[in-house]
Order: sequence, then structure tokens, then C-alpha cells
Amino acid sequence: MSRLPRLPRLVATDLDGTLVRSDGTVSAYTREVLLELDRRDVPVVFVTGRPLRWAADVFEHVGAHGLAIISNGALVWDVTGDRAVLERPIQPDLGLEVCAALRAAVPGTAYAVETMRGIELEPGFMERYQVPDAARRAPVEELFDAPALKLLARHEELEPQEFWDVAEEVTGGRLVVTWSSSTTLLEISGPEVTKASTLELLCAERGIEAADVIAFGDMPNDLPMLGWAGTSYAMADAHHTVTAVADHVAPGHDEDGVARVLAGVFDL
Repeated sequence: MSRLPRLPRLVATDLDGTLVRSDGTVSAYTREVLLELDRRDVPVVFVTGRPLRWAADVFEHVGAHGLAIISNGALVWDVTGDRAVLERPIQPDLGLEVCAALRAAVPGTAYAVETMRGIELEPGFMERYQVPDAARRAPVEELFDAPALKLLARHEELEPQEFWDVAEEVTGGRLVVTWSSSTTLLEISGPEVTKASTLELLCAERGIEAADVIAFGDMPNDLPMLGWAGTSYAMADAHHTVTAVADHVAPGHDEDGVARVLAGVFDL
């Protein structure tokens, strides 16, 4: 790849479909590249839609700086200190207002909420991944009794784009609606909460400008981040909307695309 005008000061990367391989692992090659960047004092920030309980599976690779942006920007987690340093949740009144409006527009919508306690689901919410045995199941009016990091809306009949379009119209910008799943699952965040807006806050605290950030992603929830970063890469197997926005295309996630691009940029 061609060299950038100046070396990035921070790397921001999505996890699933981007840094993490299809089998859920981070390759030895990618680990070594991340470690080398850490040795060079270039932080690699994991910016993921995953909730904290899943993101923790890859925290060992985050480096000595120890920060990760979780749940599409709703939480900044200090990995080393094992604590939250920023929370940007959805308030219950607004969340329930949107739930009622979306369900009225799209009957059959089922909800779950992600909080610091974990996931809590409506009885009709058909989760595709293993749910903790202790997860509470109840109507969303009972679940949404405290600020939530993320609201999940699932439909078993609509296509993702169709569901997203309706949700965007219904919410009217009151909350942020995106998706990153191959199934019809919307991920809803608080007002103006995106991967980009939280990354911008994190970078501002460190005196890092957008022009000094290189970012990688593959799904619509990465679009704000890729549009904000000075240099952006879509993965080779990314959603078409992501490829359209990104500056460049990296090899696929099963080919260690993020690591290979970074090795070229930093001459590793």
C-alpha cells in the first residue's frame, strides 16, 4: 500500500468481521502486530458493538493502554483498571417511548436491553447466542427500569434494511439506530451516541485529531467512525455501504486484513 502523509497516532478497529476471524479468534500474526504498535506507543482502541460480556473475550489483546469502546459507543472501559470511565446510556422514559412507537409501526418487534448487569430480554426475543442462565425475561416495560447501554430490537420476518428504514423514521433522530448482524437485529443507542462520537471524545482527551486516526470496519454501525477518521478502511468482505464510505479496502478479516494494512503503514 502507499504510505500515508503522516503516521497515525491511534488505531481504531471494530472486532467482529474486522479484527476477529470467523472462528472467533485473533491470529498470532495480528497479536504480534498489535503488540508492536503498543511498544511504539501507538494505542489500538477496540471499538465494538459487542456488550462488555463479549468484548472481554479479546481484552488480552488490547495492549498496555487498556481502553475499549463498547456497545457502539455507550461505554468506555478501562481494561487494566476493570472499570467504566464513561457511560452514555439511554434513559428509560425515552427508550420506552421509542419502543412503543416502533412496535406500533412494526407489530412483532421484540426487545432486549443491555445494561451493566448484562442482557435482559422479552419472552419473544429470540437470541441467536447463548444467554446467561440468570438473564431476566419480562416485558420491556419492566426491563427498562434503569438507564440502558443499548436497546436491541429484533424482527423475525423483515429484512435488516427494511426494519432499519422504518426504525429511523419512527425514532426521528431521538435515538441512534444501526445494525451489524446478518439477522434482523437493530442496535439502538442514546442520543448522538455512535462509535465515532465516543471515539472523538476519547481522542480529544489525548490531544489526538481525527486526521491522526486510522480506522477499520465492516458493517453499518462502523459508518460514523469511518467517516470521522482521517484514514478509513473497509474490509474486503464488508457491507456495501461501508465500502462506499471508506477511503480504502483492506484484505478480509480471515486474511488478517487489519494487521497487514498496519504492517504496511508502520513499516513493521
